[in-house]
Amino acid sequence: MKNNILERLAKSDFRSRFKLSGKDKKYVADKGLEVIKEHAKDFIKKRVAPSIIPNDGKQTPMRNHPVFVAQHATACCCRKCVEKWHGFKKGVELTEAQQEYLVEIIMEWIKKQCQDT
Repeated sequence: MKNNILERLAKSDFRSRFKLSGKDKKYVADKGLEVIKEHAKDFIKKRVAPSIIPNDGKQTPMRNHPVFVAQHATACCCRKCVEKWHGFKKGVELTEAQQEYLVEIIMEWIKKQCQDT
């Protein structure tokens, strides 16, 4: 499933424009994938998982952290995108399993970006 969604996202003109910068890749290398994964878990839990997000659609910056870039590339940035691409209904709190799924997709995308150097 994860590979299928990443392939579909790669075909989106908008989603495929997102790439990690050299600075982002260095940050990932310096911090390590486990730390980056913890950041992803935290961002998803606080900014995407709640059932009601007052600033939905604007809660994820476009840059300044590799996870933010990855969230946009993988449609894990807001509930509208999560519903459209991943099928998790807006207005309902994400389960732990759904959150883990989104984090795994984000991490797969980051790993691929860091390999493509």
